[in-house]
Amino acid sequence: MVMAKVQPGRGANSIGRIMQSEMAEQPERLAALLGHRKEIGEQVRALVPAQLAGTVLVARGSSDHAATCGAYFLEMATRRPVALTSPSLCTLYRASTDFSGYLLVAVSQSGQTPEIVEVVDQARTRGARAIAITNDPASPLAGSADLVVDLGTGQERAVPATKTVTAQLAAFAIIAQALGDLGLDDRAAAELPGQVDEVLSDTAPPTTLAQWLEGADRLVTVARGLLYGAAREAALKIEETTSRFTAAFSAADLRHGPIAIAANGSPVLAFAHPGPASANVADVVVELRQRGADVRLLGPVDGSDVYWAAAAPEILAPIMAVTRGQQVALALARLLGLDPDSPPGLTKVTIT
Repeated sequence: MVMAKVQPGRGANSIGRIMQSEMAEQPERLAALLGHRKEIGEQVRALVPAQLAGTVLVARGSSDHAATCGAYFLEMATRRPVALTSPSLCTLYRASTDFSGYLLVAVSQSGQTPEIVEVVDQARTRGARAIAITNDPASPLAGSADLVVDLGTGQERAVPATKTVTAQLAAFAIIAQALGDLGLDDRAAAELPGQVDEVLSDTAPPTTLAQWLEGADRLVTVARGLLYGAAREAALKIEETTSRFTAAFSAADLRHGPIAIAANGSPVLAFAHPGPASANVADVVVELRQRGADVRLLGPVDGSDVYWAAAAPEILAPIMAVTRGQQVALALARLLGLDPDSPPGLTKVTIT
């Protein structure tokens, strides 16, 4: 699809104003949501089955990328298996899955996606206890769940989701912290909004990355562990706003064949944060460069091109990484003269 160029006479920074303004709201919105974390935590603990068998997540699009991070959070917190279910098992194949003893977490910024609502309805009739993470507490999804975590981000008008995604990541962190200590203490919660604000104020590095990517018709994002979902979301943001083909890989999966793409010189954005996965990402970056790939590293690690706060616990790092991805997508769209607020052929709510 060819995206419409901005009209002559309009400056690059005059496009994408809605996306930029919604990105700028993120520190305030995150602070408000985190301010309710203890209340949400109490509600979550009251809902979870006494004998928790596991957790099932259901989402689409950007919400699915937040759920990818949430799967890591929740499995570490609960010490029970976590799976991302496919809505088609319910809506197309009519699978009669037994959800007894399971917690179901459904994620949709609008709460309007019919298949997500149907999965919740069916799962609850088969034993699940359901949490809805949504930006609309009056939505069909909210009405179907046992507990609603209201993101409270206000209306999101730009087609690419920004503030709702980082709020979803914070919601997963709150839910997981309610079930096991992952480092989201009072200090971490209080510092996060300022850390995100620092990222948003630091526009030069993502602008430099956009200039580097200007001539590329495809690119790759890579991460591992808690940041894998963030790498997927960064890829989607770039695709949505620029129509550039972008593939996201786990650093582990990349080694199982796809690393061969490095030979064609594709640019790679690699994400890392201090923690168990960072050394593996660093090794993959070295191998990619040896094979001919042009790699830029994002995160508070050695050799990084773009930083965020190293002091943040790893459970909150995806929020910073996603924000950096938003900045790169916005800057690249502007550089290409494309309007990221309203990409042609895309709508805010996708009905499936």
